[in-house]
Amino acid sequence: MQGMFNNVLVAQGAFSLYRKDALLSVGGWSAETVGEDIVATWAMIDKGYLIRHAEDAISWTYVPTTFSELVKQRKRWARGMIEALHLHRGLLLRRRLTTMFFYWNLLFVSVDLAFTFAFVPGLVLAAVGYYWLAGIITLLLLPLAALWNIILYRIQSRMLEDQGIKMKKSLRGFAFFAIIYPFIMQPASVLGYAAELFGGKKQWG
Repeated sequence: MQGMFNNVLVAQGAFSLYRKDALLSVGGWSAETVGEDIVATWAMIDKGYLIRHAEDAISWTYVPTTFSELVKQRKRWARGMIEALHLHRGLLLRRRLTTMFFYWNLLFVSVDLAFTFAFVPGLVLAAVGYYWLAGIITLLLLPLAALWNIILYRIQSRMLEDQGIKMKKSLRGFAFFAIIYPFIMQPASVLGYAAELFGGKKQWG
């Protein structure tokens, strides 16, 4: 959807194909940022380049293999978004339909903060009988989250079938992603936001 409106959040470094002249026109990869692919994407959008999504493109990359590596990666991604917002904040003031996607990206920050400082403590309190932050009605979020993930799963599964690619299935992996992963992702993102806002040391690894 973002691609249709020429407003992809990030053309990920590991999964993207760039025109060399476009990348060079924005100074290439910034050595002063940890989210260099996000910053470069927003810089190219700022210059009027088109950013599209290729649903049937396949690429494989190395992924974190330890808990520490996963947290560092998610912190870096979150920090990269804040860097892009800071360096290209003028995009937020453009009177164009695509501007709404930049504001959509700002919602990630509020969702991560709410999850970390309200939802998680709310679950802990609810477990001991105090429904101050989370209660039965909170469970209504689960069907919405499930519906969204089912839609994404169907789209990606259809693309893999068209390409003749069979993915390894793992019930444990699915359970980890659906139940445990958010409790890693959201707090790690908050740490990334804090590191950028309070001037933490920039390091890629």
